[in-house]
Amino acid sequence: MGYAGGLSANPDYHHIGDHTETVQVDYDPRRLTYRRLLEIFWDSHDPTQTSWSRQYRHAVFFHDERQRQLAIDTKTALQREIGRSVQTEVAPLNTFTMAEAYHQKYLLKQHHDLSREMAAIYPRHPDLVDSTAAARLNGYAGGHGSPEQLAREIDRLGLGEAGQRALTDLVQRRSIYDRQ
Repeated sequence: MGYAGGLSANPDYHHIGDHTETVQVDYDPRRLTYRRLLEIFWDSHDPTQTSWSRQYRHAVFFHDERQRQLAIDTKTALQREIGRSVQTEVAPLNTFTMAEAYHQKYLLKQHHDLSREMAAIYPRHPDLVDSTAAARLNGYAGGHGSPEQLAREIDRLGLGEAGQRALTDLVQRRSIYDRQ
């Protein structure tokens, strides 16, 4: 979680200036292509919705010309497919500033049993922020991921027995709620 897309120096939540709240995705292009990331991005929000503020605008930020062109190409293809204008912006990434510590893994931190286990594994907060396992847990805490997906990966998340039970219960409850 952080801030990007603006020119003002040292943005933070209370002084965001001309930046946008965003996430930075680190990925291995041998395992996941940028094109696939864009597909996930377009599917993860309503790209036809007009942003109501710069802080919360819909945007995909690119690092180089290749990424810019892929973002534009996939945006154009999506517009043709849905027959509506896509409002999500394609913008250059000038800088990315990490958000304050209290914003990092926010949803995970709301589940104290899971958060406690992760804090025991990652006593230094920057290590928690950089953890793939913590990112996965944060996603599950936010309602992303199915019980079947969790079953395939739960043993790799570093949780003890109590944490595994708590996470399984959370994901199953959300799954039941989503089906209603």
